[in-house]
Amino acid sequence: MLEVYDDAYYMRQALVQARLAAAMGEIPVGAVVVSNGRIIARGHNETERLSDVTAHAEIIALTAAANHLGDKYLHGCTLYVTLEPCPMCAGALAWAQAARIVYGASDDKRGFMRFGRELLHPKTKLEFGILHDECAELMTGFFQNRR
Repeated sequence: MLEVYDDAYYMRQALVQARLAAAMGEIPVGAVVVSNGRIIARGHNETERLSDVTAHAEIIALTAAANHLGDKYLHGCTLYVTLEPCPMCAGALAWAQAARIVYGASDDKRGFMRFGRELLHPKTKLEFGILHDECAELMTGFFQNRR
């Protein structure tokens, strides 16, 4: 059964991860995975540090959550991520069968919703806009500082 969580609290924890990414010069995306009301995994973008295009916050958090659970499926788990997942991450989330995905800011250029919700597992619940302004401002500020 899917539990109801304090979405703003968990999104703030994802924002902490996003700020860690920004401090490392990474695109500031952060993610946490919650199971039974507890954060079981955290991740932030590490593509530059690892020289790995797949080292997105969601992938790192999914891998850590699977290791924690000892299972490749994230049944009953919620992923909180500061930015709408890309198609690659949406595919990984579909395979992991995450029960719920909550994202803060939309990604009009590279977000999976450009291709439709069908990229996710059919039973996955999707919510967005939690702390939207904070998540969007972090991304906007990061790219303004790089220009």
